[in-house]
Amino acid sequence: MGLPPRVVVVYRRTEYEELIARHSTRRQMGFFLAQRERTLDEVEHRHAAQRGAAQEVLAAIPLDWRRGEVERGDLSRFVFGPEDVIVAVGQDGLVANVAKYLTGQIVVGINPEPERNPGVLVRHAPQAVGALLRKAVAPSSDTVIQSRTMVSAALDDGQGLTALNEVYVGHHSHQSARYVLQTPEGSTERQSSSGLLVGTGTGATGWCRSAWEERNSSVTLPGPEAAALSWFVREAWPSPATGTKHTQGLVHERQQLRVTAESDLVIFGDGIEGDALSLTWGQTAQVTVAASRLNLLV
Repeated sequence: MGLPPRVVVVYRRTEYEELIARHSTRRQMGFFLAQRERTLDEVEHRHAAQRGAAQEVLAAIPLDWRRGEVERGDLSRFVFGPEDVIVAVGQDGLVANVAKYLTGQIVVGINPEPERNPGVLVRHAPQAVGALLRKAVAPSSDTVIQSRTMVSAALDDGQGLTALNEVYVGHHSHQSARYVLQTPEGSTERQSSSGLLVGTGTGATGWCRSAWEERNSSVTLPGPEAAALSWFVREAWPSPATGTKHTQGLVHERQQLRVTAESDLVIFGDGIEGDALSLTWGQTAQVTVAASRLNLLV
């Protein structure tokens, strides 16, 4: 007889918890907020909404199922099992934070503050979690699970990372990055730029869309389930040694975008600069559609 399912509730510390850790007392925290024309009531209200939603999720887990909790900062040290159902309680970005650590498990996104969060990835109210958990464990004909594309960056020394929205390749301080770019079509160009973004259809609503709109791009951004990535070079600089001809495009499945460093660079995913790969001079990174995908219960 197999193990019962395990529900892993993923959350992040609230602003209230971060402020109380910094200022020690509620009174000091209130004084700090007042200096910035904010109120303690607002921060406490949001804290209560987040914690209330997490408690409602925990209460809805069947008594004969296993359960676990993990804070966002501990995700890299948490071991997920293949039978786990992941419940992310928070903002859309929390789903992206956990996606890179999963291997096909179903994710349920719970939105504790629908008046503040867009709810692209956290679509459900806390009250719905009981029925959603049953659908995740035993999908029926009306269960819809989105299989969202992820992006992968692999170095020539075997290191790699995946991300749900996008990966950034560039200088760690966002100064000029120097590298040789090879497009999926095989064209090569030496470039100096503010870095390179390669994003999925999920990320096409964020950082990549900003680059796309800024240059009035003709590139067709992929959908969240499409096996394709969009890529954009930020502020490419023309010089006798560097070009600006190849600054945008698409990477389809079984294609790759190659970057060979000519200065020390970093690669990070979904804006998490603290979890970055170092790309040193002469090293090459290949950016592709990831083999893993995010399975999101919608």
